[in-house]
Parts: sequence; C-alpha cells; structure tokens
Amino acid sequence: MSNRVRTKICGITRPEDAAAAVTSGADALGFVFYAPSPRYVTPSQAADIIRTLPPFVTTVGLFVNATEEEVRAVLDVAPLSLLQFHGDEDNSFCCCFDRPWIKALAMKPGQDIIATIAMFPDASGILLDAWHPDLRGGTGHHFDWQRYPAHVDKPLILAGGLTPDNVSSAILQTRPYAVDVSGGVELAKGIKDAQLMTAFLAEVRKANVQMAGVPAE
Repeated sequence: MSNRVRTKICGITRPEDAAAAVTSGADALGFVFYAPSPRYVTPSQAADIIRTLPPFVTTVGLFVNATEEEVRAVLDVAPLSLLQFHGDEDNSFCCCFDRPWIKALAMKPGQDIIATIAMFPDASGILLDAWHPDLRGGTGHHFDWQRYPAHVDKPLILAGGLTPDNVSSAILQTRPYAVDVSGGVELAKGIKDAQLMTAFLAEVRKANVQMAGVPAE
C-alpha cells in the first residue's frame, strides 16, 4: 500500500466546487444522499456534476440508514464508484449493491473500535469520524487522535473536524490511508471554498513529504 495519504472532499453540491476540488488534487468527491443534511443532493444533481469530472476521480455516495430500494434508486441515476454507509447498516446490507464500499464509524467514548471494525470484513475501508449523539458526520469536531487504532488490516480514513490548520499534524499522528473533509473547506454548509481546498491539499502534500522521510513506528 502506498504511503501517500489520499484526500476526499465530501458534501459536494455544485459543479464549480467539484472542479476546484479536482484542480486542487482531491482523489475523491463525496455526494450526500441523506435528506436531513444541509449538503444533500438529489441523484440527478449528483449525476450532472459527475458528468463534468475528468477520469480517475472516485465518486462516493454517502447514505445514512437508507433502504435497499433507496440506494438502488440513487444508483440508477448517479454513476457512483464507491458507497459510504454512515448509519447502522451491517456488513451484509452494505454488500448488496455490487459496488466497493466503506463503513463510517463514529468514535464513541468507550467503544472497542477494533471489535467494531471486525464486524465489517467486506469493507474496502473504514472511515473513523467524531461521535455526536444526534449528527451523522459533519460535526465540525475531531475525536482524540490518540484513540486512532494502529495495526488494523484495513485502510483507515480519518474524518471529523479536519481543516487546513490541523490536517498535517493529524496525518503525522495517525498515518491514515486517506483523510476526508467537508466543513473544514467551506464558506457555508454545502458551499466549498476553492482557496481552503487548495490550502488543505497543500497541507496533505506537506505531510506526505514529511512521512516519506520518517519511517512509521
């Protein structure tokens, strides 16, 4: 596995934001199909944005406790390459859609995160996010990075409260497979800031350079 940390910009709602994210160097773009979210997009809106993207950009659909029929209805319209499940879905449900998928886990206090990760053996990766009693992601807060698990045989994606100001130190502390940002690069909920995305990706690249010269513990 490459040591280069990858970046996903989540909560894309406008084609100009998608273009700016790709220009900044994002590897993946996330589209939120969860109606209560201020970053929600319809399948047709996502499809219109995806049609504007160049090759080799991973398009990710985020779902929260959607039914199988609801997920399939999105997939009928939006050509997503990866699914992200942010609710209470189990491994078997996530495997239903003939797509690679990642499972988001909130770092709830007292949780045995290693045991929880083991419940999703078919996931392509696990996204670790800050826990909130009411919100499913997009909290704007980060969890205690000292709780980040080491030596997990699964790509781990770090999320929750990341910004251009802290992403480099977060990467150097946790050494994730990828980082995921939404609110930390926004002007307003769902409206990305091109300068913040550029700054965020620059800090990720800076951390990658530093890691290349320092072996992992």
